[in-house]
Amino acid sequence: DDFYKTRKERIKLYKRIHPMLITRGVPGTHDINMILSFFKKSKSKKFKRLKLPTFDKAVDDRSKKKKWYNLNNKPDVIIFEGWCVGAKSESSITLKKTINSMEKLEDQGQIWRKYINQQLKTKYKNLYSQLNCLIYLKAKNFSLLQKWRLKQERKLRLKSKKSTKLKIMDKGEVINFMETYQRITQNMFKNMPKYASIIFNLNSNHQIKSAVYKIK
Repeated sequence: DDFYKTRKERIKLYKRIHPMLITRGVPGTHDINMILSFFKKSKSKKFKRLKLPTFDKAVDDRSKKKKWYNLNNKPDVIIFEGWCVGAKSESSITLKKTINSMEKLEDQGQIWRKYINQQLKTKYKNLYSQLNCLIYLKAKNFSLLQKWRLKQERKLRLKSKKSTKLKIMDKGEVINFMETYQRITQNMFKNMPKYASIIFNLNSNHQIKSAVYKIK
């Protein structure tokens, strides 16, 4: 999450490519160069102290540098976590079929879908090749993920002080936000178990109910 492009950068994507790219989350809305630079520097034998960005979801933008995280020592292990980590591109045939109302209304020309898919084919494929082990947390279905995301947003609302600048979502906005992830999520449900190193199957309470290990 902390490697999202800034809001200003996503506004540029909104204007140049497609309006839906202002919404953070999907491939194409992360600063890939910053992530790759972090991987390279953190693995360097000549490691120097690093500052890692932080992203403030309450204002939907990257935090100012004074709030960034200081990494003073070379890490032994890096856990790289994210909704779409390990996701792969899909065929142009399946890409044509809309899967929800958002795609039907806002992406009739497939511009948004094609852009994301191209990002997965290129920049994100290169990024994920850096990973030594892929761990997949698998929920039962997409509606359960929506339920968890609504709960997360409620917690964010309670935690944050009242401000007109906050961009905390209501229920309808969360549902719309989740639809941007639906295509990739459903493809991950179908394909990720085939190539993930470890699969943790989650129950409805967000707890691990079983595990499958495929590490060679």
